[in-house]
Amino acid sequence: MMDRTASDRTIWNHQDDSWSQTDLTDFDVEAADGGIGKVHEATNEVSGSYIVVDTGPWIFGKKVLLPAGVIERVDAEERRVHVSQTKDQIQNAPEFDENTYRDDAYRDEVGSYYGGGIEGDTANRPAGPDYGRDDRTDPIR
Repeated sequence: MMDRTASDRTIWNHQDDSWSQTDLTDFDVEAADGGIGKVHEATNEVSGSYIVVDTGPWIFGKKVLLPAGVIERVDAEERRVHVSQTKDQIQNAPEFDENTYRDDAYRDEVGSYYGGGIEGDTANRPAGPDYGRDDRTDPIR
């Protein structure tokens, strides 16, 4: 595994360590603007935690990988995970591939898409479908 920068590791860590002690599998997932599916898989790796969400019929059964850093809160009683991203942001994330989602290159792409996890900033907002350009300061828009 390659050495990741501090900000890159932040996006892959839970904001609250208590969440890493909870099995989030089968929890409902709520985006900033509504429900998106259920947690299919969850990991609690140091600097590498994520959830795989099965979106069901919402985006035609597609799965998406969400770094743990986008989880805003977990309601264990209601079995619900709340994430900071909108449905559009999640739908436009890098394509999920069952064969490569654990690979460093794919995780780097996903981490970049979700902003690298710089704390206290709007970094969790994706830069856009080209994943590299930060359109928040683009004077054309």
